[in-house]
Amino acid sequence: MSAQSEEAPATRAPAAAGRLLAQLRADCRASTWVPEFEQDWARALDDARHSYSLGPVHDVVRTWRARLVSAPAVDAFLAGGCDDSDGIDLDQVLGART
Repeated sequence: MSAQSEEAPATRAPAAAGRLLAQLRADCRASTWVPEFEQDWARALDDARHSYSLGPVHDVVRTWRARLVSAPAVDAFLAGGCDDSDGIDLDQVLGART
């Protein structure tokens, strides 16, 4: 028998999402990213409710963390005047949002 509560993983996901949302609100892309994150989060919660799995919730947090972490590199690339016409869609790298 595990000493850890069965609810422990479930309580970490909302806390991580809350911290992530605060970071997104502080970003220069907040006007577009915050509503998109909230939509993804709501969809993931609904999926989790129906599937009894926290996988969708964790996927949203992981995907948005990756977007937030990679944003400065993307900004630097674009600011450098590099040609981005041969780029790849982020959804192809991280997986499509459902």
